Amino acid sequence: MQNQNPTEDKTKEGLKENRTEKFLQGKRVNHPIVTGFLILALAISFFFFLYRFEDLCSRIKQLTAILLPFIYGGVEAYMLRMPCNFFEKYLRKWLPGKGKKYAAGLAVVLSLVSAFVVLYLLISMVVPQLASSIASIVTELPNAAAKASEWIQALLADNPVVENYLLTAMEAVNQRFQVWVKSDLLPMLLGMVDGFAGTVSAVAGFVMNMIIGMVVCIYVLASRKVFARQARAVVYSILKPRWADALLAEVSFADKMFVGFFSGKILDSAIMGVICYVFSLILGFPNAMLVSVIVGVTNIIPYFGPYIGAIPSALLILIVDPVKCIWFLVFIIILQQFDGNILGPRLLANSTGLSGFWVLFAVTVFSGAFGFVGILVGVPVFAVIYDLIRRLVVLGLGRNGKLDVLCADREEKVLESPKGRN
Repeated sequence: MQNQNPTEDKTKEGLKENRTEKFLQGKRVNHPIVTGFLILALAISFFFFLYRFEDLCSRIKQLTAILLPFIYGGVEAYMLRMPCNFFEKYLRKWLPGKGKKYAAGLAVVLSLVSAFVVLYLLISMVVPQLASSIASIVTELPNAAAKASEWIQALLADNPVVENYLLTAMEAVNQRFQVWVKSDLLPMLLGMVDGFAGTVSAVAGFVMNMIIGMVVCIYVLASRKVFARQARAVVYSILKPRWADALLAEVSFADKMFVGFFSGKILDSAIMGVICYVFSLILGFPNAMLVSVIVGVTNIIPYFGPYIGAIPSALLILIVDPVKCIWFLVFIIILQQFDGNILGPRLLANSTGLSGFWVLFAVTVFSGAFGFVGILVGVPVFAVIYDLIRRLVVLGLGRNGKLDVLCADREEKVLESPKGRN
């Protein structure tokens, strides 16, 4: 083929340059228009967000209800991830050459079997004791009421003035009780009867969601490494490498924070329950198993847990023996001091890095916003937020040349995270 005329090539290149320049000029001219349009669109979107906020919340609740099996399965998979990794690590060492490809599947099976065995052992040991404790409480209630009546009669025998006041108060209480039964109790019972079908449906739905969640858990555990690679690929495809690295580092830190907090807290609560049960048997406290379960379970709740568990436990003992109730309160105070000053710090090992004030703040705010779930996850979530804000503050002080605002020892603590991050 013959080459084209150089003059024609230069003419075409010149036309291309002119078109490119005109296009760029058009972009520069339209840039304020596009910016104004985007601002207007954001303002309209924000207005409709506020105007339809309740409808949006209801839609989110509907979506959450649909995704509940996946939420349950994700939580179960997250809790079983560590034992699954542990089993897979050692199976790859022990299995022969071709058997290594089955290590991942066997690890999932072993982690699920281990979880079911632990749950079965706990239920088989705790439930019979709880049933006997509840039965003994029901048996002791009439005797406790009779003892209380005898004590009141003996007290009033020599105090006619106190007896007069007490009879007046009892009459007023009796009248208010009758009014409450007619106005509140009977409608509430009728509502409970009417809502029984809804309760059965809710329980059936919960069981079905848990079953589907278990299937989801198996899939997530089996594909956890694939999901992790896909998530990293999505992050790096959207963000620049610097910001992607920062985001993944923050996610890794949050994961370590949650795992460290919950594993330490669960172990701490289990040890507290065992110690409470042993000393309850030694000191002869009634309903030892029930009281120990209450103390151990409520100890998972940060800050307020010991007080929440001590009150119903003391009432259970008070029904049977008031004197031992006093001894139990003394024992529980000593036990909580041991947990707060010795056992808890050693097990948690400053996993959150928060002071007592911020723990109280996190529990109060998150419990008010998200209920019981907020009580459980509030401390590690706020610890992640606190660490992120702290690092941003130090970065801003360094950029403005004001690191001298911080004293030397405080500066070292701020520059390092609770896990030793830079």
